[in-house]
Formats: sequence, structure tokens, C-alpha cells
Amino acid sequence: MSTTTHETTTVLAVSAHVRHLILRTHALFLIIASIVGLVMDLSGIFLSKGPEAAIIRVAPYTGVGFVEAHGLAFIIGVALWGVAPLGRWHLTGAAIAVLLGASNVVFWQTFIALDLLPAGYVTTSLHCVFAVLQLVAAASARTSAHKTMHW
Repeated sequence: MSTTTHETTTVLAVSAHVRHLILRTHALFLIIASIVGLVMDLSGIFLSKGPEAAIIRVAPYTGVGFVEAHGLAFIIGVALWGVAPLGRWHLTGAAIAVLLGASNVVFWQTFIALDLLPAGYVTTSLHCVFAVLQLVAAASARTSAHKTMHW
């Protein structure tokens, strides 16, 4: 039994440096993906160009949802970039990844309609990867916190 406990602790022992790297990498992904999304959004809305143009032409009010989603992802990415590798921030990162990944799955038809399936596969997969990484980091931060009293 103690062997299992030791193995579990070893698996979850992620250094603060690695946890910080997870936060920064996740932030960078959010920033880059949101900028690409915003460029497509604004091109479709104001220039009638790009994959979103056809949908915007038929339903111009859909642009607000695209811009808000990608704009908020950008802001969250910038915010996540500067946080400390504490458990609460890893849980926040996991929640962000779950929300965005689940939204992609629920609204998968959008990727089909915009002919952006490769982007959908990549972004949704990365949201899932970051959800798992952030949860592992949060568990590790919690284990470290018991030693240092920081959560």
C-alpha cells in the first residue's frame, strides 16, 4: 500500500518551474489562437473575406459572439501569462480549457459550416490536453502547498 502512495506522489510531483511552464504555454496557445480567430472574425465582419464571411453575410449579428469569444480568450491568455504557479490558477486554467473545448464540441457544426475542421481538431485537442495538464499541475501544487502552506 505504501508503494502505491509513493508512486502516486511521484507521478503528481511537478515542480513549480514546470507548473509555470504549463501556465505560460497554455497562455501562449490562447493568445495565438484568439488572435487568429479575431483576424478571421474582423475580416469576415468588416471586409466580407475569409471563412466567416458567408455566415456573417446571412446573419450579421453572429459576429458579436465570435468577437466576444475570441476577445475574451485573448484577455484570459494575457492574464494567465502573468500568474504564479499556484493551484487556484491551475484550476482556473483547467476550467478555461474545459469551457472552450466543450464549446467547440457543442458547436462543432460551426467548424463544418466554415470549412475549418483542421482548426477545430487542433484547438479542441489542445484544449483537452491543457485541461489535463492543468489538473495534474493543480494536484501537484496542492501537494506542494501542504508542505509550504501556499495554495
